[in-house]
Amino acid sequence: MGKLDIVRAGHPILRGVAQAIEPDELGSKPLSQLVRNMVEAMRRAPGVGLAAPQIGVAKRVIVLEDAERLMANLTPEQRAEKGRVPFALRTIVNPTLELVGEPDAVFFEGCLSVPGFSALVPRAKEVIVRGTDEKGNPVEWQASGWPARILQHEVDHLQGTLYIDRMLSRTFGVNDEVGSRWSSLSIAEVREKLRA
Repeated sequence: MGKLDIVRAGHPILRGVAQAIEPDELGSKPLSQLVRNMVEAMRRAPGVGLAAPQIGVAKRVIVLEDAERLMANLTPEQRAEKGRVPFALRTIVNPTLELVGEPDAVFFEGCLSVPGFSALVPRAKEVIVRGTDEKGNPVEWQASGWPARILQHEVDHLQGTLYIDRMLSRTFGVNDEVGSRWSSLSIAEVREKLRA
């Protein structure tokens, strides 16, 4: 498996349900290569998460990583409001997600498979994810803030769901427009102005 490009909205794999990784695949060379390809594609984009269907592989695997450099344009207040914190690379195979609370955290969200656009998306503030790493070691992570949002976004991909299915549709826009017109306003002000 060589370098793979990120597939975009319109590709049918993004609307299918990904297949579980079987026990005999854990620790295998093909699975390790898939994870390497996913991490490379995510970092090249750059992004903070990627699901296997986004590189054309209908398997239940996600990778996530958030680095200081990816949040350098945010003020300390914006980082605190979003719960945006750096975390090291994580791979989760066959993830199951438990939402803690209601999806009442609303922020702009984008997707590498829907490039150039973003919209407000309600998500739960906290989640618990369970699965394994690519070697079969158990993984359990109780995440809050932005890591919880990334987990919800990536696990959605495994079910054939894109953020545009969950977005407040009146807030959907081109990133340059969203950034120049709405980034200095609170989410409440954006929602009021866009009647979302």
